[in-house]
Amino acid sequence: MPSASDRRVLYGHVFRNAMLIIIAGLPAALVGIFFTGSLLIEVIFSLNGLGLLGFEAVMQRDYPVIFGTLYLYTLIGLVLKLISDLTYVWVDPRIDFETRES
Repeated sequence: MPSASDRRVLYGHVFRNAMLIIIAGLPAALVGIFFTGSLLIEVIFSLNGLGLLGFEAVMQRDYPVIFGTLYLYTLIGLVLKLISDLTYVWVDPRIDFETRES
């Protein structure tokens, strides 16, 4: 009887199941890292950017700017979540979002 190669076993069974957990948590982590990292770098190096703009808007209670930065970060998060869902199906084709019930 022929045996499956180690590479086929690792990709077919281990890799798929391990990657699903990473893919599920990646978008939220990236948005958090993106906002926090941009804020820290902009404060440390005295740069003007979206992180510092959002932080100063919160400190000054500038609501239109706060909502604008939240909108942009939310849009980035939604796009990353969409990419995450597409990657889910690409890594494990058994997952089908069309047959799910609400």
